[in-house]
Amino acid sequence: MQLLSPTNFSDYELLDCGDFEKLERFGKYISIRPEPQAVWPKIYSNSEWEKMAHIKFIPKSSSSGEWKKFKAMPDQWTINYNLKTNEQNKNTSQNLVFRLGLTSFKHVGIFPEQAVNWDKLYTFLKNKEKPKFLNLFAYTGGASIAARASGADVTHVDSIKQVVSWANENMQNSNLDNIRWIVDDALKFVKKEIRRGNFYQSIILDPPSFGHGPNGEKWKLEDNIAEMIEGVLQLLDTNQHLLILNAYSLGFSALVPENLLKPFANKNKSELSIGELYLNAKSGVKLPLGVWGSLQKN
Repeated sequence: MQLLSPTNFSDYELLDCGDFEKLERFGKYISIRPEPQAVWPKIYSNSEWEKMAHIKFIPKSSSSGEWKKFKAMPDQWTINYNLKTNEQNKNTSQNLVFRLGLTSFKHVGIFPEQAVNWDKLYTFLKNKEKPKFLNLFAYTGGASIAARASGADVTHVDSIKQVVSWANENMQNSNLDNIRWIVDDALKFVKKEIRRGNFYQSIILDPPSFGHGPNGEKWKLEDNIAEMIEGVLQLLDTNQHLLILNAYSLGFSALVPENLLKPFANKNKSELSIGELYLNAKSGVKLPLGVWGSLQKN
């Protein structure tokens, strides 16, 4: 099992976490946000946190809240991520630009731990001939623009129109173009693609624990993930592929993606890997942020 954490994200830093909160730097600005995985005590004192922070998210319900500002800062700003490929004898890079913003549901527009997947996708797709890439539950498009930077043909699927517009903004900020934007329920889209007979060389999915499609379709991770993976595997090119499944859910083991992906790996001689994503805090603690499984065949 592999534990993966970003190592070259200069515009992001987890400073500390504990007591169900995390202290993070996004570019020049430092935030305090809720974090259900941080069950241990903080390393830094509360006064140190508040002295450093520009903003803090105050939950008002299970799904919304408001931001309290301690210091002046904009409601929107940008950060950069420098994609890198670890190909032998090659050291190429591509700069991605993300617009961040203060939302009513604690997010700011990026999941920094996913940067390890952006690099992996970029490296895999970079030298493939006209590869097709599918991003499901795609949010603001970190994986989509990383794949597009590699030259891949990219389809980005999310159920929330405003989030897809946000991803389009990130694409333009990164000086990229021609991503196919789809506002749809992810499972419905997969079934449509199976009927159309389409295949992809790479697919990533980062499903939420709970969610809704644009027409009220209900998603619950433990109820729907098996059906989703069954469909996704029918879209995967059996000759060459990279599939990445992420699952951020309290109590989910990395053995879950292993069990979901293993039959395909055995049948198609794919390399199956599993592990956890985490962030290394400056204070010395490690924050777990979900499990993952991948299938790769070059």
